[in-house]
Amino acid sequence: MSREQRVAINAMMRQPQPEGLSSPQELRTGFAALMDRMIVPDALRTTDVTLGGRDALLVEPEGEPRPGTILYLHGGAFVFGSPRTALALTGNLVAATGFRAFSPDYRLAPEHPFPAAIEDCLSAYRELLERGTDPATIAFAGDSAGGGLSVTTCLSARAAGLPLPAAIVTFSGAFDATRTGASMTTKAEADPIFTRERLGHTGSMYLAGQDPRQELLTPATLADLTGFPPMLLQVGTDELLLDDSTRLADRARDAGVDVILDVTADVPHVFQAFAGVLDEADEALARAAFFLTQRVGPRTADA
Repeated sequence: MSREQRVAINAMMRQPQPEGLSSPQELRTGFAALMDRMIVPDALRTTDVTLGGRDALLVEPEGEPRPGTILYLHGGAFVFGSPRTALALTGNLVAATGFRAFSPDYRLAPEHPFPAAIEDCLSAYRELLERGTDPATIAFAGDSAGGGLSVTTCLSARAAGLPLPAAIVTFSGAFDATRTGASMTTKAEADPIFTRERLGHTGSMYLAGQDPRQELLTPATLADLTGFPPMLLQVGTDELLLDDSTRLADRARDAGVDVILDVTADVPHVFQAFAGVLDEADEALARAAFFLTQRVGPRTADA
């Protein structure tokens, strides 16, 4: 059954796209329509809140939350997406861990290019700390561009002298604005979603002419990850961005960081969004939830 599920999802994602490159509004409308088809767990409470000076979505389990907070950063190439489009991912992590999650509605390019999104995510984290939330009970998580933001927000927090979160989880994270990974070529036929041209189109909106060769844009090859919390990097083999995660994992390991590179065969970008439809998505989310519950929680007196 799993093979049949993967084939069906691949075919769905390969449906003909409009000719030419889409405008930001077209990208936003199309992505929202796609993500609205994803399955969100029933036993959740969602509340519109403000965090770090931006609108945000608070997602909580139906019962009393466990002592843990996920700062979930949505994907969308830094150009589209919202806390609502990521709700299948955020909601499944909340349902499986019992933690609450905040998902900030960070500013998007091209109206707000780099580093606006990082600034907003750092502001959200800073406010959690100012509210008295123990960093040992906070994890960063995100998909695609949001996976990249999970890492670059952590880099920015360290640069600002803030305590770091307890863990980072990324789903198909975007960690290389130079697009130099070998998988950009070797996975060109396998990837049912991206082409180099489309990635370049949205990437140029976010860069706005800035040099991608800096650690907050290309942490996969340029970031110093010394002192980072444990990381779980999930990715599929059918992705142009596969080597974003494999090279970041190598860099984390070389910096002495606990890192798990979790690669699933024959699945596309952010396959975890297909929870309830794809067995591999359910299994990957279960592994992510287990990782989080192992590492997120109040410090003991002798810790």
